Parts: sequence; structure tokens; C-alpha cells
Amino acid sequence: MENPDSKGVTQLLIDLGNGDDHALNQILPYIYDELRRLAGYYMSRERPDHTLQPTALLHEAYLRLIDQRRVDWKNRAQFFGLAANMMRRVLVNHARDRAAGKRGGGAAKVTLSIAAGVFEQPDVDVIAVDEALEELAQVDPRKSQIIEFKFFTGLTTEEIAEALGISTATVEREWTFARAWLYNALKSQDAAS
Repeated sequence: MENPDSKGVTQLLIDLGNGDDHALNQILPYIYDELRRLAGYYMSRERPDHTLQPTALLHEAYLRLIDQRRVDWKNRAQFFGLAANMMRRVLVNHARDRAAGKRGGGAAKVTLSIAAGVFEQPDVDVIAVDEALEELAQVDPRKSQIIEFKFFTGLTTEEIAEALGISTATVEREWTFARAWLYNALKSQDAAS
């Protein structure tokens, strides 16, 4: 089976969003490998003794994705952005459940580096990152989306620009600001602990 170009994938996503279940069967072989790569990327940043496996993360996120009915899909970047968001939420929920199960709480640490040299320490609390991104989303949702797209899905600047309908220069400018904002938010949370 030949891999469709991004316009073919986009059309299948649009059809899926319009309730065409046949489109799901057609697109699954093409998106599954990319979702598996994304899940593997996430899990490679988790602690070695993590109880969640990449396949379980992929399947949990996939179940949440196919539950998204009547989504106005615009392109594959938007789809993978939502997939990254779903995977992040699964990991955050897993970390919160684990922290709640321990006496005295304490969140699980994961290795997370948003960009080379951004964080002084490589271990960042996944719950703290989630809370910081939620806080940034309240102030500026687009900057929060850019972080999710850039870091969590590995989309290029051009793909992010296409997904958000903005210029690549705007993506770069907002990425620089958002990265600095997130660094400061995490540093403040760390100092408060």
C-alpha cells in the first residue's frame, strides 16, 4: 500500500471528522507508525522503571483520538498535535495516579528537555510541566500549542505554521518566548518546592 501524500492524509482526516468510519480503516496504517514513533519518543524520556509501555501509551491515546467525532480537521499536523496532547495527558494522569498512591504524594520525575540548553537540570516533574503549559494556555493558547507541537510531536516550524495558519517567523518568535516562559515557570515551581 502506497503512503498517501499529506493532502491524501488530510482528506482522510476530514472524512473521519465527518463521521466516515471507512476513512479510519484507510488512514490507520499510515498514522499508526507515526503514532508508534511518537509514543516511543515519549517513553524514551520517562524513567527506566516506568510501568507504562509505549504500546499501551499509543493505544490509550488512539482510543481517545478515535473518540474525537466531528473534528474540523485541517491537516495532518493538527492531527498529530492532538495525538501529542492526548499522549501527554495519559502520561500526566499516570504520574498523578502514581503520586496519589504514595504516602505524602511526590510527583514522578521524567527526563524532559524542551531544547538543548534550556533547562539547567534534565529531570523535570511531568505534572509541573503540564501545570505550566495549562497556565501558559490561559495567558496565550497559541504559544502553549507551539510548545506542544514543537516538543511533543516534533513538528517542524513549517508544519506548525501550516497547522496554526501563521508565518514561520511568527512560530519562531513565539517559540522563543514560550520556551523562555516555560523555563521560568518551571524554575519558579522548583524554587517553591
